[in-house]
Amino acid sequence: MTISKRTTIVIVLLGNLLAIFVFANSALAQDRGGRRQGPPPEAYTACEGKSAGDKAEFESPHGDTVTGTCVQRGDRLVLHPDNPPERGGRGGRTTSNG
Repeated sequence: MTISKRTTIVIVLLGNLLAIFVFANSALAQDRGGRRQGPPPEAYTACEGKSAGDKAEFESPHGDTVTGTCVQRGDRLVLHPDNPPERGGRGGRTTSNG
């Protein structure tokens, strides 16, 4: 059985399109539009040496102070902000500059 040159080209192009789609979908799933999912590392560090229910705070990379309460998440404590960010927003921060 002989496959025509045109059929071979179509199959190769479809294979390439499928590979691009899979790669792009994987990249989007990891990137989430450039937003990190879950608490930042500072939220865990802020609760080191503390107990669940203790108050803590940390300075965000933006220079804001994030305050909250340490809560158990799995086997670690993490700071749950007093003002959690809204979806797509930048809540959870108070301005340290006044």
